[in-house]
Amino acid sequence: MPSLSPRFTSPDTVVAALRSAGCVFAEDEARLILAAARTPDDLADMVDRRVTGHPLELVVGWAEFRGLRITVGPGVFVPRRRTEFLVEQALAQAPDASVVVDLCCGSGAVGAALAAALGPVELHAADIDPAAVDCARRNTAGAGGRAHTGDLFDALPADLRGRVDILAANVPYVPTDEVALLPTEARDHEPLVALDGGADGLDILRRVATEAPHWLAPGGCLLVETSERQASAAVDTFTRSGLTPRLAVSEELYAHVVIGTRG
Repeated sequence: MPSLSPRFTSPDTVVAALRSAGCVFAEDEARLILAAARTPDDLADMVDRRVTGHPLELVVGWAEFRGLRITVGPGVFVPRRRTEFLVEQALAQAPDASVVVDLCCGSGAVGAALAAALGPVELHAADIDPAAVDCARRNTAGAGGRAHTGDLFDALPADLRGRVDILAANVPYVPTDEVALLPTEARDHEPLVALDGGADGLDILRRVATEAPHWLAPGGCLLVETSERQASAAVDTFTRSGLTPRLAVSEELYAHVVIGTRG
């Protein structure tokens, strides 16, 4: 731990600053910030960023996801704990998967977690945002992952068509008119392209479901996270695309995942 900034005479003063800014878990956050800070000035800057509303994960530079430390940076979507449920469903659906694609990958957390659980796989991550792809490249490198920049399937190597066992697509699904209602941490510090799903929140989901059957191997599955309100429409979209759908729900995580299997 670095020497404390003159502004912070003890760890307790860091906790006090965070608590005064409304951080509910101020003690836990202080421990993470103190561990991540390299210099007193760094510490002061990190505390300032946190108390002015920056997400903790972006302040310390990483997020925990299924026991992994996932690197995140400015302008990159922070993986949510509820998305761990999507990973669990993918592993249950395709426990022997050998080709995995993390589409709309953001930090690459989903792909990294799947590879960690499955063992050696051919792993690809893709996103339209170059900052996200750079981040995903770092997070999937240990699994031999390849990261690609582009618009959905346009980013992927053509030789993946018909070979993908798990296609995880954590698409943006917030309706455009509701983006302004998101918590400040998401609205002000995460990329709009990772949040805005169009008028009803399902624009990107429809595009993914339409193309997915051409990329999935026989028996391969597409998994997409959505909201409770959108789940029925998402299931219908999968059906119209020729996939056999089912809806999985975690009440604990308030997570809804639509799984579509290619026959």
